[in-house]
Amino acid sequence: MRPIVNLAKNTLNQGKLLYYHIEQNRGAIKTLKAIEKEKGKLPTKQVKLCKEYAKDIFGSEKYAPWLMVYSAYSREFKEGWIPDNYYGEVVVPELKGGYGQICNRNAIISSLIEETDTLDICYFVNHLFLDPNFSLIKEDELKSLLFNKTKKIVFKVEDSRQGKGVYFFDEHSFELNTIKKLGNGVFQSYIQQHPFFSEFTQSSVATIRITSTSNLSGEININAGYLRFGREKDTHVMSAYAMRIAIDINAGRLSNEAYFPNWKSTQKLPNNDFSFGEKILPSFNICLNEVKRMHKKIPYIRCIGWDIIVDKNNDFKLIELNGGHNSITFNETVQGPCFKGLGWENLKKTY
Repeated sequence: MRPIVNLAKNTLNQGKLLYYHIEQNRGAIKTLKAIEKEKGKLPTKQVKLCKEYAKDIFGSEKYAPWLMVYSAYSREFKEGWIPDNYYGEVVVPELKGGYGQICNRNAIISSLIEETDTLDICYFVNHLFLDPNFSLIKEDELKSLLFNKTKKIVFKVEDSRQGKGVYFFDEHSFELNTIKKLGNGVFQSYIQQHPFFSEFTQSSVATIRITSTSNLSGEININAGYLRFGREKDTHVMSAYAMRIAIDINAGRLSNEAYFPNWKSTQKLPNNDFSFGEKILPSFNICLNEVKRMHKKIPYIRCIGWDIIVDKNNDFKLIELNGGHNSITFNETVQGPCFKGLGWENLKKTY
């Protein structure tokens, strides 16, 4: 009976993996077409090179579409690029495994990384309200605790992705039963962002996405970064609508081009005439040092996407961290190859 069960599981897993690559490559081709509208058709010679490289280095042509995206943007082929579907299929399970899911557990991750100035006020976990020390909070005391020092709070559901599962409450809109229906999550103070970021968006808090890695020696490196901000009426950053600007991680300097979700580029923001190119992010070195310090506490999660911001007092604030399949497509397209020399391409040998 056991062999039959194992065969069924194997078949199911293979089916999921096939669907994963179909969806990934569908997204890659859509992105490729969008980039080609601005930069021109990817030459046949480079298409062939991407396919050959995918097969020789990663073991299959199914990884070629993302290499084609990167090449179309750069107008050349560069060795060292990591296809996003290879990253998700091979790198994530091999270098993060189940430990990456820790990043989604707000009630414990702040303690693990020894977050020095956390936004977390308290947590709702398995039908219990808990303070940062895991002491039980009585339901009739919760509202007073939440709004003791702030007029607005944020509640984030565990495993929320792409800006979904984020809710805002004030003292009047807060309702205990609503939280209970939403499930496990964290209550956080609302951030008053640095004026620098309000030039990009005033309706929501912008985020800086920093991607860091840990190598076999335990060293933490900053590999890529970009600024992400919502549009006019967005209450928070959502992947489906947000704009992105690449950051020179060596200088904290913004690129001259911003990108809409459909990959259309612009040097001027919608309804905003200010020039953002070459602007330097405030307290950027402090941000990088904090990211490195915290990643050292969890080096076994080998690649993390950190969503951070600087507040009105010039202080570093961690919004959330992504230890699962944090997408690398924007970084690899605009700044890559970002992960060259880490040996990720050799992980396929274990599969």
